[in-house]
Amino acid sequence: MIERAVEDIREFSEENALYGRRILVLFSGGKDSSLALYLLKEAGLDVSALTFFHRWSWRETLNWTMGFTKRLGVEHFLVDVTDGLLREAVGRKGPICINCKKVMLWNAKWFALNNGFDVLAKGDNANDKIIGALLDQCEGDIRLCGIPRIGVPFFRPLIKYTAEEVEALADEAGIKPYRMYEHARRRQWREGCPLQYIDREERVTPELMDLAYRTNYEISKVARRRKVRMSVRVPSFEIMCWDCDEKTLSEAREVISRFMEGKE
Repeated sequence: MIERAVEDIREFSEENALYGRRILVLFSGGKDSSLALYLLKEAGLDVSALTFFHRWSWRETLNWTMGFTKRLGVEHFLVDVTDGLLREAVGRKGPICINCKKVMLWNAKWFALNNGFDVLAKGDNANDKIIGALLDQCEGDIRLCGIPRIGVPFFRPLIKYTAEEVEALADEAGIKPYRMYEHARRRQWREGCPLQYIDREERVTPELMDLAYRTNYEISKVARRRKVRMSVRVPSFEIMCWDCDEKTLSEAREVISRFMEGKE
């Protein structure tokens, strides 16, 4: 499967004059973006990685991304978007993922334009919500599209692969991202950052963002040890878990009780 996927990218890149153009991959460290980066590198394209992080990002995941790009021999840029995220998110109602994505997209545009990149690339797959209304506006093959209109075209090498196919390709390539054992918003592995667990309709504050990080960091230790996927909404402290038994939930409640009592 990997050889066929790489060959497809080579053929597409030749047809669309991508060789000789500088491509910047928005690289979160998840399986999708890791596979996209891997395939573009294997296809011989001029590719670099861009990772955004903020004060509440998982440091373990960030460390993994740096090790992965080092093994691939890919240039890797790290950009701290804490200030922009605070401006966009504080005072709004949670969760703040849409605000974070806005900050990252804006930064990606200007980083690309200011550093001589011709194309931005993402790991979107066929299961992502971007398929449909947005990509229907593309002229020609949806793998290379100028939407959203920010002055830099987007290359989505995985957009015709399902999430299951991406999983199989990543496994074949030996790509095993670091997991925080988050509950996430879907059953399939789709981790992000702890700020996604701020309760809906809750007004976001820096203190609440800190609480989301600290609580879920401790919960992730329990989840990793128990080999379950678990996260906690704040400030409600609602536990979300896939396949938890009562012993695991009891341990999680002990962790949460310390935060509720102000001991953490």
